[in-house]
Amino acid sequence: MSGDAKPFEVRFQLASDQSLLLHFGDSISLMTHLRIAKFLKQISENPIAGVVNIQPAYMSVLIKFDLRTTTHDAVESVVRERLRRIEGLKLPAPRLREIPVCYGGEFGPDLQEVAELHGLALNEVVKLHSNATYTVYFLGFVPGFAYLGGLPEQLATPRLATPRKSVPAGSVAIGGSQTGVYPSSTPGGWRIIGRTPLRLFDPSAAHASFFELGDEVRFKPISSERFARMALQSKWQH
Repeated sequence: MSGDAKPFEVRFQLASDQSLLLHFGDSISLMTHLRIAKFLKQISENPIAGVVNIQPAYMSVLIKFDLRTTTHDAVESVVRERLRRIEGLKLPAPRLREIPVCYGGEFGPDLQEVAELHGLALNEVVKLHSNATYTVYFLGFVPGFAYLGGLPEQLATPRLATPRKSVPAGSVAIGGSQTGVYPSSTPGGWRIIGRTPLRLFDPSAAHASFFELGDEVRFKPISSERFARMALQSKWQH
């Protein structure tokens, strides 16, 4: 893997009186993600005094600190020093997370419309979506929701004009150039193309989310019969 972050490539922005925003790039890309992942690894191994929360996104990292114990300048100084250590840092091999999905029908009410918008057959949409390998860029929106990079350009689809009031847990959906899986029932405006029987978030588990930043993800088409069997047998597993 390549794409080491260097200090002059990262832009610093004061986000609030107790937070600092780091911009690692200007576009969503695997290289930007790897820069962020290396920075997070460096910070996890060498914590910064006074920092209380770190939230990554596609192209940035928000650092929140305790204003009673440190300052913007102090945090920025340490962050710049940490960034100088990124070159040559090795990331662990990503885990592969395979997600069984029943596409279309009652589980994917928007699959037909996605196909029509792109001039594709239903099976072509399923093939394109399930043949790609995705990367978990970050978690957000709701607990356990993984933002995945790697959606084929042919499937990029605008979000619904009017979001649904409730999207079933396990729904696999497309929103713009992104795809993801709703880990719990929640309002949402992404186009639902299928559903997985897996339970992807368990607040009572030691590791509540099925996904972690950096995971590789593949979707595996299954039948509605297979979905029903798996749903009955589904247990929380990492």
